[in-house]
Amino acid sequence: MVVLEVIATCVEDALLAEECGAGRLELITAITEGGLTPSIGMIEQVVAAVDIPVNVMVRPHSRSFVYGKQDVATMSADIKAIAATGAAGIVIGALTVDRGIDEAFLEQVLPLAGKLDVTFHRAFDELEDMVAGLRTLLRYHQISRVLTSGGVRPAPEAVPMIRKLVEITRDREAGSLSQPFSGHSLSILAGHGLTIEGIESFIEATGVSEVHFGSAVRLDSSALAPIDPTRLKDLVNKISYIG
Repeated sequence: MVVLEVIATCVEDALLAEECGAGRLELITAITEGGLTPSIGMIEQVVAAVDIPVNVMVRPHSRSFVYGKQDVATMSADIKAIAATGAAGIVIGALTVDRGIDEAFLEQVLPLAGKLDVTFHRAFDELEDMVAGLRTLLRYHQISRVLTSGGVRPAPEAVPMIRKLVEITRDREAGSLSQPFSGHSLSILAGHGLTIEGIESFIEATGVSEVHFGSAVRLDSSALAPIDPTRLKDLVNKISYIG
């Protein structure tokens, strides 16, 4: 079954997304900046309003994905606060100055996440080497998925790379990884530039089991507009048919 994750920026979004059949929410603010951490009040209200999982963006600013000590301290405090709201998970990501995965960041914040579901977000798409980056993330068993468009281009333009990433996650021998999976399951969550009209062929071509939608399920495909229930239900029906 293909999981549909929908971006929510308010309680109204969350309720409508659940009503129309979304399987999970990514709760953010500042959608036009790629998503920042929403207020604790917003998180509490959304978690209380819906039954589907709510994964919360942890990103203090949109300058870059390279974070200093103060940024990491802010995100650490946010993760602790988010865990107390009853949210299902967090969405995080950090890079080194040479465009690699910031493992020091992961080692500092992942213990704070406890049992929260963890997504590594589209900072991944700015890596110097996405395959090497994925192999790094596979060593962190708390990370459940990677949100990616296969690079800086929209996902439909990066089908071969996304397919390659999916195949790496499904390779039980772990290819050239230094360590085997040891039972770790990590999914590729495809997002950015996906369309309702093209979703069936995209899923077939890439083999992804999770997809992420934002603007494409909103009125006039506008990031700042409300969710369009007709478009979202159409998408849910297409994905349900595939599943």
